[in-house]
Amino acid sequence: MGMQSSLSGYPEWLPEDRIVEQALVRSIQQRFELFGFAPIETRAIEPLSVLLAKGETDKEIYVLRRLQAAEDEPDKTVGLHFDLTVPFARYVMETRSKLVFPLRRYQIQKAWRGERPGLGRYREFLQADIDIIDRDKLTVYSDLEVIQVVSEIIASLPIPQIDILVNNRKILEGFYRALGITAITNVLRVVDKLHKIGETSVFKQLTDVVGLSEDQASKCLAIAKIRGHNIDDINKSIATFGVRNELLDEGLDELAVVLTAGAGKSRSFIFADLSIARGLDYYTGTVCEGRFTQFTNFPSVVAGGRYDNLVSEGSIKLPGVGISIGISRILGLVLHEGIVRASRKTPSCVLVALISDELRDMSAKTADMLRNRGIACEVFPRPVKYGKQIQYASRKGIPYVWFPDPAGSEGGEVRDIRTGTQVPANPAAWLPAEGDLEVQIVRDDGVMEKLSKDSGYR
Repeated sequence: MGMQSSLSGYPEWLPEDRIVEQALVRSIQQRFELFGFAPIETRAIEPLSVLLAKGETDKEIYVLRRLQAAEDEPDKTVGLHFDLTVPFARYVMETRSKLVFPLRRYQIQKAWRGERPGLGRYREFLQADIDIIDRDKLTVYSDLEVIQVVSEIIASLPIPQIDILVNNRKILEGFYRALGITAITNVLRVVDKLHKIGETSVFKQLTDVVGLSEDQASKCLAIAKIRGHNIDDINKSIATFGVRNELLDEGLDELAVVLTAGAGKSRSFIFADLSIARGLDYYTGTVCEGRFTQFTNFPSVVAGGRYDNLVSEGSIKLPGVGISIGISRILGLVLHEGIVRASRKTPSCVLVALISDELRDMSAKTADMLRNRGIACEVFPRPVKYGKQIQYASRKGIPYVWFPDPAGSEGGEVRDIRTGTQVPANPAAWLPAEGDLEVQIVRDDGVMEKLSKDSGYR
């Protein structure tokens, strides 16, 4: 399954895998709209000045230029966007006089990032983002809402469970300040790599690169290990450090609100994890990441947070909060491992057989009648033996083959090729069995169970 290509990191799914992708996209889109988020799309390219202002990504940005570009060409310094939040911030600033605030938008688009391809990591990938931006103060209840929306989407998709881990940058920043640390951004970036590089490497980077004392570094690691569903337990754990800071208290109060998103039974997989920092500089409060519960070494598939200063120009600052679902990343696991698949390789529910070239119109008419009633079908292109036509349907997973009546009547016979049952039928009235009309997205829990026992993802 998946892709075969000489360029690595650019997924090109097979048709049956693309069907799964499109089904996930439709499902996510419907849920976004159910919560009143409206769609936008931004251009694929941005000025490098916009892209480079936002964090540790300069090594990963793809620069774009015309093959025959002259040296003084005006748009020489443009690059492909590496996420959808930065272009969205620029878009809001440019169109703010025409927008209604609070703005609730979703975007489902490709992004490009030149990182090393690997398990679930692509250079071209599809993301689904939602954000809320306001002209006035945005309360922490907006943070809570976007986390709830995404957790409901995740729970509704036919994929393995994803844990949503939440934290607040104010907790970390307040704690670091209380320890006398000034290089806050550098510490956040290093701590954010804990999941990737492990404790020893993080400790070494904090002392050798950032210049913290061993005591400061070990406390930064100790707070990063705090996890749980209950805010009281988290408060108690932090109290043991004996540090006080206003920003730290503010962050804990906000985290308490966001954790209530995990109160419902379908959302018990939301919990606090104080190692979550997020590598991009624009986050100012709530931050979150989603990871597969059973595949802990797989990269995060959901990410986002609160940004109060990203959408800014001069004295105007519009606060926002958003979350991104990494559709390509999710597919990288579920398709590659066969956890999720489409029930057939095509939307066609029926293959209309072709008796002969002379009777081609009859097959076409039958197909039209079926399509007019919303039944997807295709006509076999050549009048070969029926065995070959049935074999084609079987290879594509098309459940039914329709044999028009050679005498020219409107009827004919339809065969369910899975059971071999063949019955007389009329294209103006016939209906497929329940579940056969649309392609079904099937989840194989057997594969998942086997994987979680012996996979390299753990």
